Amino acid sequence: MNGKPLRLLWLISLIMLVFLLGSSSAIFAREIKIGVVNTEKILRESAQAVVAQKKIEKEFLVYDERIKKMAAEIKELQEYLEKNDKSIIIEERRNKERELANISRQYQRAQQQMREDLTMRQNEEYSFILERVNKVIKNIAENEGYDLILQLQDSIYRSQRIDITNQVIKALAEQEQVTGK
Repeated sequence: MNGKPLRLLWLISLIMLVFLLGSSSAIFAREIKIGVVNTEKILRESAQAVVAQKKIEKEFLVYDERIKKMAAEIKELQEYLEKNDKSIIIEERRNKERELANISRQYQRAQQQMREDLTMRQNEEYSFILERVNKVIKNIAENEGYDLILQLQDSIYRSQRIDITNQVIKALAEQEQVTGK
């Protein structure tokens, strides 16, 4: 086997090391300050997110009641058909089965529509909250001299030293008190 690729890789590594050491004086002159934010936590725990979730739940209460009513009708029809399996005439049985099938389709459509509408409403509310969160993060970054703030959801590990999520939640709450929004 020829050693040329290995020597080439070693040479490239050496050149990169020299370059990094030569330019490191500018890097080490000032410490880089990095922060991370867990936006999922903010959207779960911030006062604005809690208020938005309660608002959405209230809006969808009517939807939920309608779907529960349909589920009760389905259950009632199924029980009726099971209970009176032998005693009802064939035509009445067919009518009840058709009615059950129609209500079941309406139930499935209503559930799907509710999920889609709920997702859309949540996205609307969360996008509004995220706009405010991004402004707060930018203010924190500028005021405290951060060079980089990352949004991390599922990091395996991050030091509490660089996690500013709770600071952002606190700043949002303070902003809420000042503006009343």
